[in-house]
Amino acid sequence: MALKKYNPVTPGTRFRIGNAYAEVTTDTPEKSLTAPFKKTGGRNSSGALTMRYIGGGHKKKYRIIDFKRDKHNVPATVKTVEYDPNRTAFIALVNYADGEKRYILAPNGIQVGQTIEAGDNVAPELGNALMLRNIPLGTIIHNIEMQPGKGGMIARSAGSWAQLSAKEGKYVIIRMPSGETRMILDTCYATVGTVSNPDHNLQQLGKAGRNRWLGVRPRNRGVSMNPVDHPMGGGEGRSSGGHPRSRNGKYSKGMKTRHPKKTTSKFIISRRKK
Repeated sequence: MALKKYNPVTPGTRFRIGNAYAEVTTDTPEKSLTAPFKKTGGRNSSGALTMRYIGGGHKKKYRIIDFKRDKHNVPATVKTVEYDPNRTAFIALVNYADGEKRYILAPNGIQVGQTIEAGDNVAPELGNALMLRNIPLGTIIHNIEMQPGKGGMIARSAGSWAQLSAKEGKYVIIRMPSGETRMILDTCYATVGTVSNPDHNLQQLGKAGRNRWLGVRPRNRGVSMNPVDHPMGGGEGRSSGGHPRSRNGKYSKGMKTRHPKKTTSKFIISRRKK
């Protein structure tokens, strides 16, 4: 991916580092694979604000993505690589041999015209999806299922990847993007390669207005509030608010949030690095 620096012709472009979208081949989505996308503004069905700092933003449509890759042993040709406003990664429009079209998460390095396939006996090549039991050790993978047939849930954001490190019985051991290692059933599907748009985290918006276009409202610090509004509020001058915590008093650093009796904890071999 190529990044793009802007000439400082305005204050907003002085520090802006944008995406050059070198991989993107079209700006028109496939109409049959889009759906309406309703904004909540951070409010629930009663109209009460339940999530702060959400609202506004450019109108957008949802792109229906095939996370399951359940069309097996039918080759598909990559038609376009597209921008998706709902995620950090790019998406690819693939045209199957029987005429069906689907969107998939675009792997990094995929090219228009390339043929990909999903199934039990396909080669472990870029963009192909297959069972974890059929993928060689050490392979870089993404869009990994946690339960067979449920669809990919792990390593879906821009530049993300996991590594298949071992096989034990009916489980494989995956090293996750966070550094955590865990066991997953070997009948789950995964896609070979890393997710596209790896330099996404190096972009700089340049101005607050670009965040507003993305649907993010201004976020004010708890320390700057009054004691009635936040546990970290109050004090004379710029005094800090003690231990960082949320508005309802939960610690934001160091506190464990995973339930101690969660049944899937037995599949985690080592926790992520703090």
